[in-house]
Amino acid sequence: MSTPSDDSSWSVTAAHVIIDQLISLGVVDIVACPGSRSAPLVLAAARADQRGQLRLLMRLDERGAAFLALGIAKAKQSPVAIITSSGTAVANLAPALAEARFAGLPLLVISADRPATLIGTGASQTADQIGMLGNLPLAVWRIAAADQAPSAWQATVQRAVLGASAALGGTPGPVQINCELQPPLVGQSHPWSSRSLIPVSPLAEPVAEVLPADRRTVIVAGDLPVAQGRALSLEAARAGVPLLAEPSSNARFGPAAISAYRYLLPALAGGIERVLVYGHPTLSRPVTNLIQRRDIELIVVPQGSRWVDPGWAVDRIATRVSLAKTDGRWLRRWTRADRQFRAGLARLDRDWSGIDVAALVWEATAGGQPLFLGASNPIRDADLAPVTDGSPQVFANRGLAGIDGIIASASGLALGMARPVTALIGDLTAIHDLGSLVQPRIGPRIDLKLVVANDQGGSLFHSLEYGDPGVLADAPDDAFERLFATPQTVDLVAVARACGARSTVVTDGRELRSALRLPDPGLHLIDIHLGRHDRRRLELACQALGHQSVDEVSMGHGDCGSLAQSAA
Repeated sequence: MSTPSDDSSWSVTAAHVIIDQLISLGVVDIVACPGSRSAPLVLAAARADQRGQLRLLMRLDERGAAFLALGIAKAKQSPVAIITSSGTAVANLAPALAEARFAGLPLLVISADRPATLIGTGASQTADQIGMLGNLPLAVWRIAAADQAPSAWQATVQRAVLGASAALGGTPGPVQINCELQPPLVGQSHPWSSRSLIPVSPLAEPVAEVLPADRRTVIVAGDLPVAQGRALSLEAARAGVPLLAEPSSNARFGPAAISAYRYLLPALAGGIERVLVYGHPTLSRPVTNLIQRRDIELIVVPQGSRWVDPGWAVDRIATRVSLAKTDGRWLRRWTRADRQFRAGLARLDRDWSGIDVAALVWEATAGGQPLFLGASNPIRDADLAPVTDGSPQVFANRGLAGIDGIIASASGLALGMARPVTALIGDLTAIHDLGSLVQPRIGPRIDLKLVVANDQGGSLFHSLEYGDPGVLADAPDDAFERLFATPQTVDLVAVARACGARSTVVTDGRELRSALRLPDPGLHLIDIHLGRHDRRRLELACQALGHQSVDEVSMGHGDCGSLAQSAA
């Protein structure tokens, strides 16, 4: 390393040790924002970037930077570091860390700080950063430049990276290293030696438990990584079991996937005897009601050390299961009802809506292209798209299912995958993250098609109980629009252009198909103006159509009976 001199700095040394150790542990993406206290860390990262050892991405604000890092971690399923300066910069990471914590994504916060001796003294930009992020980090470690302890710093970084990636078990998530750096913040590094990493043995692969075909079974699939979702779709098709797969499960394709499951489930739920739950299902109340039942066998296959059990009704946690092949009669009942539903939906007299937009976006990306779905209605509309033989690679922030940071997350996904990404979001989601439309002039280009289903407000609330005029009968006349729908008139096209992005207004399906086919580079916002006041009528019509479709199948083909009875 460098030779000692009068301008050697232990803060600079600590920064070099941290960045070197991250590289040794395979961390190749760092996102940072400008700041003074974090300068040693950012300069060390920039030198490593210049040597080709990692990629340093600079952003203007910490909130967007953290969601960008989250998108990269989602794409790569490996730790991504975020460097921040001190003070409110650290607090701005909280929304993205909350999503990462509950989505199981490995983020590594490296927060620059003042020395501990300044805490509580009123020194500029000084706060107690230990605990500033609450219980969101899985763990918090400290590095103090004043300790002059490179070996301890290296060991701390390894602990943090292993913890974030759950290499020793558990569930991945965000962790924090709080770095107390004192002046001088620039200068030469003291000599130090690289410490060998402690070897880590891989976790053993469990043997699958085979479940007999003696109960009418459905598979519920929530948010899952692409590879796991693909395998689950094939397993459901092989066993002949209905697959109730949310879009971000990456299992919503193939002969076992039921496109309208959330509308068929209320009428078919009584026949279910066993449920297998994968991932984190969050989209529909019928599914939530199903996995809270105590009169069925409920088996959860968890990711890491967390599992879904909102009704405290889980009978068994299985690390890995396989289903014995059924005779397919139970699945055929679901698929026939699904076909009836789709035929009825095509006949409904309705306006062009978000459901149609989502179907076209799904169709355009079904060849395995990356698709990022925003929360609220867009992901639920995609959940009603026709099932195809293949599907997009679907990503979404479903840990806490917030509408914030979605443009940044989708941008991070595009950077992480090094591929063009299509994102489908709502107008309020877009407004939440307008700052992420600003792309740096220096750095890699992001290829992102941002499709905005713009219905000038929160149309999801039309389909909830608040959209029932009778529920708000005693409220002020403007209660629904003012308190829930929150109508907006932002010109997203103008905003996008002001931020340097291309933008297009789309008015019908033909124009949307054309816009989706364009292989245009960079950031392109496609603004689709829709009405939302037909939403409640459409939701009620779909609920009625679900019951009707099941009734027609039951009358036409009879009850399938239990698999145990048919086997006998």
